[in-house]
This record gives sequence, C-alpha cells and structure tokens, in this order.
Amino acid sequence: MEGFTPFPPEFAERYRELGYWLDKPLGTYFVELCRGFGDRVAVETMEDSVTYGELAERSDILARHLIDLGIKPLDRIVVQLPNCLEFIYFYFAAARVGAITLCSLPPHRKHEIGHFVSFVDAVGYAAAARTRNFDFIEMARDIQSENPGLKHIFVAGDDVPEGCISLRNLLEKEPKAPPGAPDEIEIDPDLPAVFLLSGGTTGMPKVIPRTHNDYVYNSVASADANHMDADTVLLVALPIEHNFPLASPGLQGVLLKGGKAVVVPGPRPDMVLKGIEKGKCTHLELVPAALIQLLHEETFGDYDLSSVKIISTGGQRLQPETSMLAEEKFPNGTVQEVFGMAEGLLMYNDLDDPAEVRHMTAGKAVSAGDEIKLIDDDGKEVPEGEAGEMACRGPYTLRGYYKAPEVNAMSFTEDGFYLSGDIMRMHPSGNVIVEGRIKDLINRGGEKISAEEVENMIIGHPLVKNVACVPMPDPVLGERTCAYIIPTGDQAPDLEEIKAFLTKQEIAKFKFPERLEIVDAFPLSPFGKVSKKDLAEMIAKKLEAGE
Repeated sequence: MEGFTPFPPEFAERYRELGYWLDKPLGTYFVELCRGFGDRVAVETMEDSVTYGELAERSDILARHLIDLGIKPLDRIVVQLPNCLEFIYFYFAAARVGAITLCSLPPHRKHEIGHFVSFVDAVGYAAAARTRNFDFIEMARDIQSENPGLKHIFVAGDDVPEGCISLRNLLEKEPKAPPGAPDEIEIDPDLPAVFLLSGGTTGMPKVIPRTHNDYVYNSVASADANHMDADTVLLVALPIEHNFPLASPGLQGVLLKGGKAVVVPGPRPDMVLKGIEKGKCTHLELVPAALIQLLHEETFGDYDLSSVKIISTGGQRLQPETSMLAEEKFPNGTVQEVFGMAEGLLMYNDLDDPAEVRHMTAGKAVSAGDEIKLIDDDGKEVPEGEAGEMACRGPYTLRGYYKAPEVNAMSFTEDGFYLSGDIMRMHPSGNVIVEGRIKDLINRGGEKISAEEVENMIIGHPLVKNVACVPMPDPVLGERTCAYIIPTGDQAPDLEEIKAFLTKQEIAKFKFPERLEIVDAFPLSPFGKVSKKDLAEMIAKKLEAGE
C-alpha cells in the first residue's frame, strides 16, 4: 500500500510467534466475539441498549450495504460521528469489508476535514447532519465539490437530506449482498484498519496507520492492564473517535472481555454522573480536565457512584492532588493514570503500586513486547535516573506516518524506534515519570494543538506581522493557547478579531488562542530562533501576578 510503512518481516514473525498478533481482521475478530456473547448487553445509551448478538447482526447488515455501494478493502472513509450506536455499527461494518476509517474529531471543520478527505483520497464521509448550530452536510457537500472522489455522505439520525445515505434506513432494509458476503472478502491483517490522528507539530495532524493485527492487540493488552473482565461496565464519555475511548482499552477493550459499554454524548459532568448511576459503571476513562470539572460539580454528591472501581486518566499529566481528591470522592475508586499515544505505546500504573507511586508516575508499558529507551540529543541512552526523550517500538507501535517520508526520517531511528518527543525519567519503582515534551504542542485538556498550524493561519491577518503561539497554564485544562503578536503597524488586532478571522478559515474552535499579547519584538534564542520558552514564562508570570 503506497504511503504505508509495514512492520519489518522479522518483527512481524516474532509478534506472531509470541501470540501478540492473531492474524484476524479487526471487524471479523469483533463480530465473532459478539456472536459468541449472544444475549449479553453490549452497549447501553441513555435511551437504548443492544446485545452482542444485535451488534454483530447490525454491523454485518451495514457491511453488506457497503459492499452494495462498491466499498472495497483499503477504501478510505472519514468518520466524524458523535457518541452514538450508529458510530459503533459503522466502525465495525467498515472494518468487516476492509475499508479504512479515518477517525476525525467533533470540533474539526472544513479546514481539517477537507484536508483529510483530499490527503487520504476518501470515498466516503460519515457524520450527524447537524450538531448545535453547525451544518455538517453543507460542509460535506462543499468538500465534495472540491473532491469528486468523495462519492458517499453517510448521515446518522433522522434529519437526512436528499443525496445523502441514512445509516438508519440502511439498518432497516435488507441489503442485496447475501449474508456471509463480508466473510468472503480477503483482508490482509498486516495492512491498516484505522487511520488515527496525531497531535501534530508541523501544521495539520499527521495520519497514523493502525493495522488490524496491531490495533486488536492494542486493546487486548490494555484491557488486561486496566483489569477489565466480563463484569466490567465502562463509561464512554470522551469523543469516541479518540484512541483512548475507542481502543485503549475503551470500547474495543470492554467488548472483547464481554463487558458493557455505557455511551453518553460527552464528558460534561451531568452526563457523566447520570451515566455512572444509570449504568452502574465500574470503569471511567477521562482526561484530567474533565475529571477536575467532575470532581467540582455541585451535584456530585446527589448520585450513587459506589459502583466505580477504576478511574483511568490520560491525555495529559494528572496532578497528584487531583488523583487523591478523586479517590477521596469516589468511595470505592482507585485512580489508574495512563500514558498513551495514538502512535501506539501505552503505559498503565498498577493498582497494587503504593499510592505515592501511582500518584507520581505514569506506569509501565502494557506489553512484554514493548521496547523503551530514554535517549539524549545524540541518540545515546541516558544514565539511570536522568531525563531523556522516550523512544519506543513494539507490536502495536507504528513504523511510519502515512505518506510522510520527510517526517518519518526525523521521527524514527534507523532501527525503527519511534521518537515520541516526550521527556521522561525512570522512577526507582520501574515506572516512568513524564517531565514534559520537546514538541511544539499545546495540550488543552488532552486535545493537542499544533502551534505552527494556528500561527500559519493567524499570520494571514492583514494587521499581523508575526505571531508565536505558546501554552499558558490553566488550573482545569492544563494549558490554553496564548498568541503573541507583532502588529504590522500602529493598529493591532484584538482577540475577538483574531477569533473571527480564524472562524472564516473554518478551523476547529478548540485551537483558537484564548489570550492575546501585543509585543514589539520576540525574545530570541542564542541560535536566533524565537524563544517560545521565554514567551511561555512571560505569560505564566503575568497570570501568577493576576494580570
């Protein structure tokens, strides 16, 4: 497959021999599991529930309709569906026919979705017709006019305009393709099943290919590390297209164990609390920003939360104070911090670790096949206890971004280790401590924002001569974006003007700067580069002083 970097044959052979890779296409693996679990409840929403048998049947009905539409192995479909049953059916249906789903995120707009459609040559796009005041179908048709290869617009819900394909209608009618047709499709499990998105530091997010073999194992290994079993009830509140709630262990992890997923529309505190109480959830997966909001919700004490056993957090570092507060407020809950990346590697704290270790560290890798080393700027491993950049490879960590040879040359060592950009050091317990990162990313509540991407858009404003975006500390989200601007003349834009300018470019709103600083010049490093470290320190001091 052009643009895809496969695992080297000797590593693929090793991962098979060790039992990591099962050589089953992702869709086939999960549909067979679902058939085996039969009448057990697989997924519950606030309005509905489906059994494993129904999930298998409905996924296969959609898969047969996809065959009728001419969707074939390695065709690409951009998926931007909300947290709903249609996402689950469609995700497994696409995997059943070997199509690759590119998991975009709810805030993405034309700037991002149009790029993804063009970059991966997508033949389909799936979304809800409308969310709040935004019309996804109008956007999709606009993108379709610029990308004639985008043949199919799939729509969830009741409001499906002419020319689009209603997922609900497909589920209610018999396909032309006969039962069993998906089983006859030849799918190479060493090729991509899913395209995930990186945080990205060079503009638009990079596309991460996850193969059938590695993505199934991703969930198998992390479900074990997360102590999932048939009695697990997982609350899925984060946007389901994220790697964390989808497969780490997420939806895939709880389904492969025969447990139940309780799906709510989003991580708003009232939704989370209602979902926990109604579903008697045992496992939570939240980014720290959502957990902080939840713990400080005024109505927290009005709900029965005694079912919660494990509170997993990922996406950004969790402060020890928040971890301890969570264990105080959830009577039977233990916090299990997760370090993970869409590129692969996952690390979990062990529930048996002493409390001080769990609250300070990000745990250990979930697989014995994971190889990790901490290196200095010269690529040499640092002495024990010292900080270094984390490099990794293993049975579920990518070997290259899709269609990105120049990025790959900088992101991987000659022997296949992925250079994560995360600075870590080893704790005496054998767990890792995340110290920070060397990439130019702003981590807003777990959403990674490329400073360069936002800068490239702001620089087009007629009143902006130069711009530098840096993270500023935030007690809830961890970081927000501050834009330092050098104006072209005496007149400088204000924050609302910049936001209006970015709105016209149809960029996701979570990427908008949330503070503007006007300066005459930027501080420079000894090498003549803009010193973003100094800028970040400047805004942090201003905030600390209450300015």
